[in-house]
Amino acid sequence: MQPFTALAHPNIAFIKYWGNRNDALRLPENGSISMNLEGLETRTTVHFDTSLRSDDVKIDGKKAGGIAHARVGRMLDEVRALAGIRHFAWVESENNFPTGTGIASSASAFAALALAATKAAGLDPFPCGDNGTSSGRPGVLPGGHNFDLATLSCLARRGSGSACRSIPGGFVEWAAGTGDADSYAVSIAPPEYWNLTDCIAMISTTHKLTGSTEGHKIAGTSPLQSGRLVDAPRRLGICRHAILNRDFAAIAEIMEEDSNLMHAVMMTSRPPLFYWQPATLAVMQAVRVARAKGLPVCYTIDAGPNVHVICTCAAAEETAKLLANIPGVRKVRLAKVGGPARLVENPSTYSH
Repeated sequence: MQPFTALAHPNIAFIKYWGNRNDALRLPENGSISMNLEGLETRTTVHFDTSLRSDDVKIDGKKAGGIAHARVGRMLDEVRALAGIRHFAWVESENNFPTGTGIASSASAFAALALAATKAAGLDPFPCGDNGTSSGRPGVLPGGHNFDLATLSCLARRGSGSACRSIPGGFVEWAAGTGDADSYAVSIAPPEYWNLTDCIAMISTTHKLTGSTEGHKIAGTSPLQSGRLVDAPRRLGICRHAILNRDFAAIAEIMEEDSNLMHAVMMTSRPPLFYWQPATLAVMQAVRVARAKGLPVCYTIDAGPNVHVICTCAAAEETAKLLANIPGVRKVRLAKVGGPARLVENPSTYSH
C-alpha cells in the first residue's frame, strides 16, 4: 500500500455548532454554516505499513501521545473497518497556523486525515480523479456499499464535528440530520461565489486550557442553551439567504448575534468557559464602530480568544490596518474563501 497526502482548510462558522446530542458520534444539536479559509491548511500523510506493530503519529513534527494519538487511532480504526484491512499506519500531520487557539485546527486536521487515510486504505471518494469538484461516481466499500463525499464528511465529523464542514469547498452547511448517516456537510456556494475575506486578529497563540470537545459536553448545563437551539433554524435561514444574495448587512448582524449567543452559553455553563481576553472585546467593539461608519465588516469568535473579522475583499486592507492598531492584537492574518479537502502530491517521508 502506498502513502497519500491530503490538504484541508479550517473553516470559520457563521452559524455555530455548540453542543452534541450524541458525543460519541458528534451529532450536533443544531445545524451550522461556515466558510473555508484559503491559505490556512493542514497537510496530512497516511501510510498503512505491514511492518508496524502500532499506529505511529507525528503532529507538527512531534510524536503524538495521549488523547491526540487516541483520536487519530479511532479514525484509523474506522477506516480499517471500512476497507477490510488490519495494517497499522504512520501518520504525519502539519498545520501552517497555530493549533488549539480558536482557528478550527481540529476541523482541518480530521478532514485531511479522513481523506488521506481512506485513499491510503484503498477507498476512493474521488474515483473519477476530480478531487471532489464534481459529483463523480461514488467508490465502493466491501459488501457493495457506496463511499462518496457524504460518507467522507460523516467520517471526518466523527473525528471532530466541524471537520465535516472542511470536506466540501466554499460556503458550507452542515445539517444536524436525524442520525449518523445523514449528518454531513455540503457546499451551498463555491469559493468564487462571494469575495469575502477573514481578517483573523491573533490575540493569543497559546493552546487553550479547555478544548471544544469538553465544551460541547457541558453546553447543556447553561440555562441559555435551550433558547439558543430553539432559535437556530431562524438564524440558519437568515444566514443562508444572506450568502445566496450576497447581503453583507444581513450576514453581519446574524453572524455577530450567533457568536454572542454561543459565548453567552459558554460563560453560563458549569463550569463557565471564558475564552475572551481584553483585546478580544476591544476588537469586537472596534468592528461595530467601523461598520456603523460604513465599513463592510463584522466579527465572529470560535472557542478561543482570537477574533475572525469578516469583510469584503475590497475592505480587507483597511480592516487589517484597523485591527493591527488595536492594543493586544499580535498579528493579523488574512484568508479568502477556501476550497475543498483535496489530495496533493509529494507525500512526506516519515521516519519511524
